Amino acid sequence: MLHNVLAEFMGTCLMIVFGVGVHCDEVLHKTKYHGSGHIFAITTWAFGITVCLFIFGGVCINPAMALCQAILGMIPWSSFIPYVIAELLGALLGATIAYIMYADHFKASEGIIDPVAIRNIFSTNPNCRNLARNYFVETFATFVFLTSILAIAHNAEPVLPIGVGLLTWAVGMGLGGTTGFAMNQARDLGPRLAYQLLPIKNKTNNDWQYGLIVPGTAPFVGAILAALFVKFYLKF
Repeated sequence: MLHNVLAEFMGTCLMIVFGVGVHCDEVLHKTKYHGSGHIFAITTWAFGITVCLFIFGGVCINPAMALCQAILGMIPWSSFIPYVIAELLGALLGATIAYIMYADHFKASEGIIDPVAIRNIFSTNPNCRNLARNYFVETFATFVFLTSILAIAHNAEPVLPIGVGLLTWAVGMGLGGTTGFAMNQARDLGPRLAYQLLPIKNKTNNDWQYGLIVPGTAPFVGAILAALFVKFYLKF
């Protein structure tokens, strides 16, 4: 149990180092790859998740996936809360590490880069705010994401890390343009909390209303739908 919890903590931490790190690189002033764009960022997320899965194996690194697996009996329910806590703390640490790496660039960006863009390094937010539609997008994207991961694990387990990386790339490109595709409470809420706590100047509103409602709960709804689809249609 302890080994698995540590894997969830470290795997999520590393995923967020890659993810928040690439957004720092793309957004902040004077970085080597400033302005590289969304393809650069989404590809780094995808490759980063692949690396995490190669290192730590079949970890959830996602509270929604932990819920889905608990419903399907793939992990015991007693593991669910410890996994979620480990993932959230890992994400908080990962975002903090990324901040430390780019601290000079955060300082160089003061008064130059829009504070909302700085905040969005850490968390997902829609450009067109419509909570009902945003909620649907995150629910549907999570459903597709988790169902596909379980299908890859069932049909092609030896290439699971590569398959999940390609899946992340496809989902990010096809479904991520509206909300930023959190699909994972740890991915959003851990770094969002880091933004709240870190000594970043000229902070804007952290938009906890959106964070707690949409990326905070919609992935769980998507996880339940994915578990039902896998159990009653795919019948793994």
